[in-house]
Amino acid sequence: MTSTFPDISISTDRLVLRPFEAGDVPALAEMMNDELITAWTNAPHPYTTAHARDWALRRAPGERISGSGIVFAVTEFLTSRLVGSVYLHNTDWHTLCAEISYVTAPWARGEGYACESVLAAAEWLFRDQKFERLELRTAADNTAAQQVAQKIGCISEGVLRNAWIARSRTEDGGWTDIRTDLIVWSLLPEDLDEVREQHNGGYDYSDYAAALPDWR
Repeated sequence: MTSTFPDISISTDRLVLRPFEAGDVPALAEMMNDELITAWTNAPHPYTTAHARDWALRRAPGERISGSGIVFAVTEFLTSRLVGSVYLHNTDWHTLCAEISYVTAPWARGEGYACESVLAAAEWLFRDQKFERLELRTAADNTAAQQVAQKIGCISEGVLRNAWIARSRTEDGGWTDIRTDLIVWSLLPEDLDEVREQHNGGYDYSDYAAALPDWR
């Protein structure tokens, strides 16, 4: 029998992580066409409304139902505006391990939202779902994402050489594929305990925002 994550929402001081809805489709399509997201993810480009609708209403729910993972739309608590997305995937229910990926809308960068949403998902995964390991993989040239991994307490475990295809702008304004290494990071429940202790039981997300204004 396949294990699955529950159909839930997670709240923080400023954010709500919840399932995608039909109303998110226009904002999702706009966000996914951002240059940094195009460069560092394997999302289709250009990312159309049809892509957004298929992801939000079919593929994302299917991830949870199949047991493969869970996808959260990340929204502002006060405005309900789409901040980004957090995606738990490559879930191994035997070892209780999953990989996490995230994107943040251009307008929301510099506010600490990426860190807040990833930490919220990690806390939930460890505390409520009793998982023992979370992985994060960052392209070697994506220094902002690497700094985020460090700030939330991840430990660098090594490099997967030539393991990812990123995109780079061409002189004519188009895009070309480039091969790059992947850095593998891990987060364990005790790592979060250490981060919590460093921040006296809480997190100051403004610190992350000031240090990392360009993270995706």
